[in-house]
Amino acid sequence: MTSAAGPPPVGGSPTDAAAYAATFAAESPALVAARHRAAAAVGALGTVPPVEPAVGATLAVLAATAGARSVVTIGGGGGVAALWLLQGMRPDGVLTALDADPTELRAARRTFADAGIANGRTRLIFGTVGEVLPRLSTEAYDIVTCAGPPAEYSKQLPALLGLVRPGGSLVLHGISESHVGDRKQRDPQTVAWREMVRGVKDDEALVCAVVPVGAGLLVATKRAD
Repeated sequence: MTSAAGPPPVGGSPTDAAAYAATFAAESPALVAARHRAAAAVGALGTVPPVEPAVGATLAVLAATAGARSVVTIGGGGGVAALWLLQGMRPDGVLTALDADPTELRAARRTFADAGIANGRTRLIFGTVGEVLPRLSTEAYDIVTCAGPPAEYSKQLPALLGLVRPGGSLVLHGISESHVGDRKQRDPQTVAWREMVRGVKDDEALVCAVVPVGAGLLVATKRAD
């Protein structure tokens, strides 16, 4: 007889699954080196931390599923997330990396060079989200990803979604590090996450989910026409 709490879970605990996901993702030597450099820079410069392997592998799968030819990444992390995305993108795909920190762009350039990525497959743009987004084409990108403090880009959510083509996705990093589920928390980052969650959940043109890998992903996919 099934209890009121529902049937028992199948398989191991969420902690077991997260640990397995972290070891399942296979990193190339270039990814390992880039992640270590980016992690060291976080302590020294206060930059955006690199994505965990499980997060990177998820990004690669999303890019491959979308058959992505055109991707935008916002926020550095040493180019680690971008390199994972490039693994999943089509061979003729182009990734645009946007950052307001020149140190992050230099780190990304080194990551791409060490991985043997052809120059024509990436373009690096210096500037803030508010400065650069108006220069990008609307509904032209298969995937747009954002990392770093959400207060820096949460007000740009409509513009970010405007870049994504029907069938494409906006991916926001770091929701698990917020207190979005605690209504008593009112710090700027949690408030920013709360606004973005409300924005994507209330948009009937989107299908969205929280993917609990690494620091957590909020994924919003535009319904195809």
